[in-house]
Amino acid sequence: MPDIKSFIEALIFVSEVPLTIDRLCDILPEYTREDIRSAVLSLQKVYNEGQHGIFLAEAGGAFQFRTRKECAQIIRRLAKSSISRFSKPALETLAIIAYRQPITRSEIEYLRGVESGGVIRTLLEKNLVRILGKKDVPGKPLIYGTSRKFLEIFNLRDLKSLPSLKEIHDLDETAVFDKQTELPLEVIPANLTE
Repeated sequence: MPDIKSFIEALIFVSEVPLTIDRLCDILPEYTREDIRSAVLSLQKVYNEGQHGIFLAEAGGAFQFRTRKECAQIIRRLAKSSISRFSKPALETLAIIAYRQPITRSEIEYLRGVESGGVIRTLLEKNLVRILGKKDVPGKPLIYGTSRKFLEIFNLRDLKSLPSLKEIHDLDETAVFDKQTELPLEVIPANLTE
């Protein structure tokens, strides 16, 4: 007879969305919360430390089986579809929302310097951004934040897992210096400078 780990493994495997401990407790009321948490952590250890093509990821407090990056080339052969790409405006807007949330559309547009309604609408349609409510100021503008799907797609445990702005800035500075090459210092004849 299967044990709790087998049940949880099967549930996470067949679920179309990541499962939280709360959801697993709802589905498996005959087990304690601690038993379920312990089984999930045990499964994580098995899949994350072993030589498997999948691992048990935690994103936004929910668990989901994912394929390892090393298997991406082979999986593309099966899927035969291109990876969805984000436009530069979409990534820029998503980054602003991720780092500044909760944020209004006008605040996003101020930071970007351009109208952003279409980009925000696209991010809402892709469920990467969600409406958190309305700001308590005249006009009651909507305020936006990232969704659980954002955490899943970018493989983040929570928003604290985002790199700090200083880390991003440090990466950018390093990259600029790495790209530069030394310029040859030659004396230019006087007749060429006239």
